[in-house]
Amino acid sequence: MFYLLFTVIAIQRTVELFIARRNEKWMKSKGAKEYGQKHYKLMVTIHLLFFVSLLVEKIFAQKPLNEYWIGLFIIFLITQAGRVWVITSLGRYWNTKIIVLPEADVIVKGPYKYIKHPNYFIVTVELIVIPLMFNAYWTLFIFALLNQFILSIRIPIEEKALAEATDYQTVHRGKKRFFPTNGKFD
Repeated sequence: MFYLLFTVIAIQRTVELFIARRNEKWMKSKGAKEYGQKHYKLMVTIHLLFFVSLLVEKIFAQKPLNEYWIGLFIIFLITQAGRVWVITSLGRYWNTKIIVLPEADVIVKGPYKYIKHPNYFIVTVELIVIPLMFNAYWTLFIFALLNQFILSIRIPIEEKALAEATDYQTVHRGKKRFFPTNGKFD
């Protein structure tokens, strides 16, 4: 099961990179600007090393599947549905980089209607659930921390870029980074 899931995730990430590059070309042709280039390489490195660490830990530790793997796998499938929801909701604006089209309306449909940064939430859950399924606790610990570190850099850069170039502040006034503050999902 490990190698099948590992391969599926690797193929998925590769397809996402092609989508991101296509969207980047389109957005930049419309005058979009890229932000956060300095941390992007670090983020990509962290995500690549996550897969290397997961593979190494699986090969050398030879641990069986977690006894709760079915529940964890269901959570994983839900995150994948969420990932597709995020990408389709943003359409041509979705990217792995911070690319902002000035004067564009901020997307507030799909998961963005309920949560400001659904993709980061999904990635955070994935970086916990995937290692848990395979009892890869070193990978879980190290990359859960590294992910929070990179998000602590990335989210403020993204929010600043959106605030400067779009209607982001108007749309998200009063909302926290992950959940609305008014307690309602309208």
